[in-house]
Amino acid sequence: MQESGGVPDVFDPRIYATGIPHDRFRALRDRAPVARQEEPEILGWPAGSGFWAVTRHADVVRVLKDSATYSSCLGATQIRDPDPADLPFIRRMMLNQDPPDHGRLRRLVSRAFTPGRIERFAVTARERARQLLAGAIDAGGEPDLVRAVTDDYALLNLTDLLGVPPSDRGLLHTWTERVIAYQDPDEPPVLDAEGRPVNPRSPAMLAEMFDYAQELAVHKRAHPADDVMTVLATSELADAEMEMFFFLLTVAGNDTVRSAAPGGLLALAEHQDEQRRLWTGEVDTGAAVDELLRVHPPVLSFRRTAAHDTELSGQRIRRGDKVVVFHASANHDERVFPDPHRLDLGRTPNPHVSFGDGPHVCLGAHFARLQLRVLHEEVRGACGGLELAGPPRRLVSNFINGVKSLPVRLREPFAPHA
Repeated sequence: MQESGGVPDVFDPRIYATGIPHDRFRALRDRAPVARQEEPEILGWPAGSGFWAVTRHADVVRVLKDSATYSSCLGATQIRDPDPADLPFIRRMMLNQDPPDHGRLRRLVSRAFTPGRIERFAVTARERARQLLAGAIDAGGEPDLVRAVTDDYALLNLTDLLGVPPSDRGLLHTWTERVIAYQDPDEPPVLDAEGRPVNPRSPAMLAEMFDYAQELAVHKRAHPADDVMTVLATSELADAEMEMFFFLLTVAGNDTVRSAAPGGLLALAEHQDEQRRLWTGEVDTGAAVDELLRVHPPVLSFRRTAAHDTELSGQRIRRGDKVVVFHASANHDERVFPDPHRLDLGRTPNPHVSFGDGPHVCLGAHFARLQLRVLHEEVRGACGGLELAGPPRRLVSNFINGVKSLPVRLREPFAPHA
């Protein structure tokens, strides 16, 4: 976790176990906005070739928008290089494609994410939030909101949208943990015959999920319903494309809200003055959700690969170099956000990049915002406020900004007005 040549390390996943390393990111933004990072062997994962860390907002947006220069396909979108033998498989996923192939798949699947379908889930999400919060309050004591509320809230909303039967929801949780938490010591990696960690995105590790996706698709064709899997199963997608979409929606669709929900509640617990503004209705919940997303982006970083020689912020980048954008740094760039470390639930404008930018901007951003807005409204209605009852536990990851535990004290609801 030491600096290399005076450049702060922002690669080591263990750094993020105590929160976003704002001091390191600010040093990079100020002194080396496109900085070379080493990839040493860590936590059993092999060393890599190194990459360029992009930390200023303008540069992050430039990289995300310019898919002709910064490719999602050449090396996929994770910092560590996949096994070359797995690349053709990984490139089936829309996330790891460039235009025009990416656009074709995105248009096909966007039909499933119509505003009407998503809005219909608002009623279900609200009732679910109420039930989960009531259970946490009835249990008494100092609930862990991750275990009692937000994990189930995110997972059950996603499975409703996908159309996954209740009996199978635990499978999605298991698969998501395997992919997202692979760097965390609490989720030991699967090892191969030689004792090396196996990439959780490899064909062998995803076979079970893909078999399930095909079985579910067969069921949806025979018994269509108002859900996303019915749309996918009856679309023009090839079987391999449909499998990859199921994987993408299962993991990204679940973990976006699963990370952002407790992260937002943590920020509110740490900023009591802003929490009061939200509870008293001084600020709009939608604006508050975006500010909470800014300070706690669910995704910390994404990788691109230079398709040709180029230059970024005066730094020469060679074809084939890995270029990694850090959303968490861009969201706190003083050049864009006045007083960026102050939580301001009414902040406007708020051009955060928590859902990305360019052709790969998050397909489910509207769905995620809806769930977060509903959750915060229901938390506000269920209690008079919240404060930390102990330190939160964070995911060890340089990819997902996860919160594993959030113990809180819930204050009594406000008395009704006479």
